[in-house]
Amino acid sequence: MKIMFNKLRTSPPPPADRIASLCFSGLCAGYPGRPVLHQISGEIPELAATALVGPNGSGKSTLLGVVAGVIKPTSGDLVRAGDRPPAFVPQRAAVGDALPLTVRQTVEMGRWGDRGPWRRLTARDHATVDAALDRLGIGDLAPRQLGELSGGQRQRALIAQGLAQESDLLLLDEPTTGLDPEARDRIGELLTELVADGVTVVQATHDLAAARAADVCLLLQDGRIAGQGHPDEVLTASSLTRIWQAL
Repeated sequence: MKIMFNKLRTSPPPPADRIASLCFSGLCAGYPGRPVLHQISGEIPELAATALVGPNGSGKSTLLGVVAGVIKPTSGDLVRAGDRPPAFVPQRAAVGDALPLTVRQTVEMGRWGDRGPWRRLTARDHATVDAALDRLGIGDLAPRQLGELSGGQRQRALIAQGLAQESDLLLLDEPTTGLDPEARDRIGELLTELVADGVTVVQATHDLAAARAADVCLLLQDGRIAGQGHPDEVLTASSLTRIWQAL
C-alpha cells in the first residue's frame, strides 16, 4: 500500500479530459472487522467539484476519510499532486454542541496544521482567519459560541476552518445535510466560487441536486465504484433505481 503526495504518475486521462489531482487504484479500507471499500479505482480531477454519491453504507465517507488521511487503507495506491495536506470538513453532527468554542476559535483551529495548537498565531495567521470568516460571511459571528448557531451558520464556520488551512483540496462530508434550501444554495454557490478560485472540491453527499451540480460524480454501491463521470451520465434514472432497489 502506497500513499504519495507528489507529482502524479502516468495514468489514464480523468473524466472530461481533466488533469487528475488525485488517483487511487485497488484501494481497500474499512474498520476493525468491517471492510468497507473493496479494490476501488478512480480519479479526482483537479480544479473541479466532485460529488461522492451513494446510499448509506456505500463507502462515501470512508473514501473521503482515506483521501483526507484520517482512515488508513489496508491496501492499494493513493497518489496526489501537491505538497499540502487536504483540508477536511467533517459532518456537523461530528462536532459537539457542548464544545466551549467561539466561531473564531473554531476557524483558528484551521491554522494548527502550520502552527500547532500550543503556539501563538502570527499576524499572517490572524489575517488568514479573518479572510476565511469574511469569505463565508460570518465575521459578525466570530465571538459567538459555535453551539449557539443555526445549522447553516455552523456549517459555514466549519467550512471557514477548512479554508483557513489554505489547501488546494477541500473535502466535505455531507456539507448540506439538514440545512434549509436557502442555506444549501448558499453553500453550493460558495463551493462553485472556490473551484473558480483554484480549489479542488470533493463532497460526499446524499443531495442529488448538489451532486448534479458537480463537474464529476463517483457513484458508490457496497464499497465499489458503480459509475464515474459527468453527473448526467452517472446519475441516470436506471442507475439510481438499480442501486436503491438493491438495498
